[in-house]
Amino acid sequence: MTPTHYLAAVRNVLDHIERTQLPAIDRAADLVVHALTHQGAVFCAEIGHSNQNDFINRAGGLAAVQAYHCKADIGERTAKGLDRKNPDRDLETIRFGVQTSNLRAGDVLALGSVSGKNRAPVELALACRAKGVKTIGFTSFAYTAKVESLHPSGKKLIDVVDVALDNGAPYGDAAVEIPGYEHKLLPVSGVAMVTLGHMLWGRVAEKMAALGRPATTFQSINRAGGPEFYKQMLEQYEQRGY
Repeated sequence: MTPTHYLAAVRNVLDHIERTQLPAIDRAADLVVHALTHQGAVFCAEIGHSNQNDFINRAGGLAAVQAYHCKADIGERTAKGLDRKNPDRDLETIRFGVQTSNLRAGDVLALGSVSGKNRAPVELALACRAKGVKTIGFTSFAYTAKVESLHPSGKKLIDVVDVALDNGAPYGDAAVEIPGYEHKLLPVSGVAMVTLGHMLWGRVAEKMAALGRPATTFQSINRAGGPEFYKQMLEQYEQRGY
């Protein structure tokens, strides 16, 4: 039955994360903790199909995690998304966005790409490295091992971030065989990406508390007194920086 088969596929990637990713999560958490305890900031860019939205302003989440966006009109485009006159203009836009953004040396940026091959996340990580910003990459190691990079450097996301987190998704992402279809259906990377992220932020919260500097966290605004508590926590974060 497809619903239970999908649950089995999800359990498989979650088991993979538990077996293999705890050391990497710990290293990534150390990057974030160092930033928060040294007047740095933590940003979250695209993490595969907008999964990053589950980390921003969420009940039980860290107030420190801020959204990073860089959008610009880069001119006439082909079907492959490149400017006909300047095929690297999209990369120039990303570099310009990082250079002129609020990102500072010592900050941390989390970003992702399921396949790890696409131009934008690789360029974003490289631009952050040039600015002294540490990066945490969410990707699929199995997927990225079977694809070629679209970035001019030939590098994939796993090659250019400070810490790479493996979401355990298979090549192609879809994980369930359903009779009547020639290929597998139903992706698992979204569940895995969100799980990895909350594991990371939870480890950060744990480490901050152990240092005697518990991180500012939110509760649901739908609880009694929720909006007032949210405002209070925002003010606390702005004052403390963590």
